[in-house]
Amino acid sequence: MSRNTIETVMGAVVLIVAGVFLWMAYAVTNIQSSDGTMITAEFGGIGGLNVGDDVRISGIKIGKVTDTNLNAQTFGATVTLSIDPSISLPADSAARIAASSLLGGNHVEILPGFEEDMIPSGGMIYDTRDPVNLTDLLGKAVFSGGSGS
Repeated sequence: MSRNTIETVMGAVVLIVAGVFLWMAYAVTNIQSSDGTMITAEFGGIGGLNVGDDVRISGIKIGKVTDTNLNAQTFGATVTLSIDPSISLPADSAARIAASSLLGGNHVEILPGFEEDMIPSGGMIYDTRDPVNLTDLLGKAVFSGGSGS
């Protein structure tokens, strides 16, 4: 009888520990719903940007990437962003894809403009800047050594 009690207690401890891990994983990932202001931006290339990556202003997370698609007419990458509804972006804002760290990962950096008109929900950011490809930059630096004579 004491063996069944020990097994029951150990099972309960395992379930409690699993619940704590799930709660910690949820708290650390900072999961947000996608019911923010939806804005699109079209880039020539998105480099490694994925759905779920951050959207930031001045390094502060204000939203996330909710969708990426290929525009069949322009062959550009259309990125859909979900922005915190409490933040209004000026109509002349710019968006660029930046590296989050040297180990990889990207995010969309919003560079706010100065116009008084704001981008409406469903609107578009027209001023976009593609990500810098570090491999191409290194290749240019290594292989473009000028002639010394």
